[in-house]
Amino acid sequence: MRKPNKIKIIPLGGLGEVGKNITVFEYKEDIILIDCGMTFPEDEMLGIDVVIPDVTYLLKNRDKIRGIVLTHGHEDHIGALPYVLAKLNLPIYGTKLTLGLVENKLKEHKLESVKLNIVKHGDTIKLGNLDIEFIKTGHSIPDSAALAIHSPVGTIVHTGDFKIDYTPIDGDVIDLNRFAELGNKGVLALLADSTNAERPGYTMSERTVGNTFRDIFARHKHRIIVATFASNVHRIQQIINASEQNNRKVVLSGRSMTNTISVALELGYLHIQEGTLIDINDMNKYSSNEITIITTGSQGEPMSALSRIAAGEHKKIEIQPEDLVIISATPIPGNEKTVSKVINNLVESGTKVIFEALADVHVSGHACQEELKLIHTLVKPKYFIPVHGEYRHLKKHAEIAESLGLSRENIFILENGRVIEFTKDSAELNGFVPAGNILVDGLGVGDVGNIVLRDRKHLSEDGLIVIVVTISKKEGVVLAGPDIISRGFVYVRESEDLMEEARNVVKAVLDDCEQKNITDWATLKSSIRDTLRNHLYGKIKRNPMILPIIMEV
Repeated sequence: MRKPNKIKIIPLGGLGEVGKNITVFEYKEDIILIDCGMTFPEDEMLGIDVVIPDVTYLLKNRDKIRGIVLTHGHEDHIGALPYVLAKLNLPIYGTKLTLGLVENKLKEHKLESVKLNIVKHGDTIKLGNLDIEFIKTGHSIPDSAALAIHSPVGTIVHTGDFKIDYTPIDGDVIDLNRFAELGNKGVLALLADSTNAERPGYTMSERTVGNTFRDIFARHKHRIIVATFASNVHRIQQIINASEQNNRKVVLSGRSMTNTISVALELGYLHIQEGTLIDINDMNKYSSNEITIITTGSQGEPMSALSRIAAGEHKKIEIQPEDLVIISATPIPGNEKTVSKVINNLVESGTKVIFEALADVHVSGHACQEELKLIHTLVKPKYFIPVHGEYRHLKKHAEIAESLGLSRENIFILENGRVIEFTKDSAELNGFVPAGNILVDGLGVGDVGNIVLRDRKHLSEDGLIVIVVTISKKEGVVLAGPDIISRGFVYVRESEDLMEEARNVVKAVLDDCEQKNITDWATLKSSIRDTLRNHLYGKIKRNPMILPIIMEV
């Protein structure tokens, strides 16, 4: 009897977390990837710049991969591309703006041989045995797409990040009709965005923010500084519209803001009157009521433009008490403290700050419960996998699907690396593939792991003591030292007695080893480390990292 055809779905990121979205679809000898995102490090990932997905499975199966298909241009969906493409030169497929942002990113990383293929909404591309159809959706960045993966096993719909906005800024409404057509033909499985699954009701239209901006800009008679995501082109368009209506010039601050706006302008996704955008160096030629500054830093990132403005460290922008600062974003989970710190710094300088809790200056780009219910009702999938979100978001989305009549046995809450196989009539979990975090620190990709992070944590909490001893190669006797250098442990000038005691403890260990004719370096080092650690812990209940250095002459 012939085995039934199977299609595998393997999420390598984006499940049980916010960000780092990447999903493998595998049918026989063909693999396609949907998205390739990064995320920002958690607090305990000391010194790490970004986190990207583990692509070990892809490296092992590189000959099967037909391409990377992108749903939209946010960092959590395209941010890992430069790191993955450095190992796997694959063709990329996406809409015009998405690929414009990708091209910019690849130039920065000097990856200019990658083939970028622009796809329009409504088009279908063929990659091996899989046909991928691009469906128009709405999100907080233009040119977002859902994907219908048509395979010999059946059609699988992946929503990407989406919301249902009936009055979008660009007038290009989500193609609900196509979702309904696919549902009527029969959809094997649905993978849908779960970010806002806990929020009841509907996500407000982006236009509500535009109305708020118009009111604020008409009333405020001094400089306005607006912090938002550089990628939120629709939001930036509305800030520019409100500025132009009130005869304000617009200044950009932040590298990602300048880059994104330049790409969006070039590709026709932003419309700005001639003379509205001015150079930051020309700002002082205008009075304060003629200036709007659009800046990055809505998440309180320490090195961002807004954080530097708030701390008085920006080279070109000095905060004035009569300024109005609008933070047009919601803190991503984990960023609440840094955003709060920036707001406090601004308020301390006498400036008024408006953020989401005070006015409608932000709306989400993700679907709330009623919008999710609409998509489920139109698509009518046989199986459902909630994606994009922490476990609680995935669980809530699963409950919504069940409340709409989908059998619990047909809903799968997966974790990164979990393999699920579909035939026309069945779905079955089948093992795991590697799917962890690869940490990027500077130019080092993956060279910082758990042991290094543990050492950094240890150093950050308890400090370091370096002990330098010079020993005679012939006689094995101590010629110089022990010298003790301390960093981040105690303030040496006020702890001279403690350091002298430590020196005597090490001296006693060396004398003891000398009497016992112990010259093996490993034994000497471990004896110094253990004895000094016990002494210091007994004295002040601290446990610094102890690094003995032995030199032979």
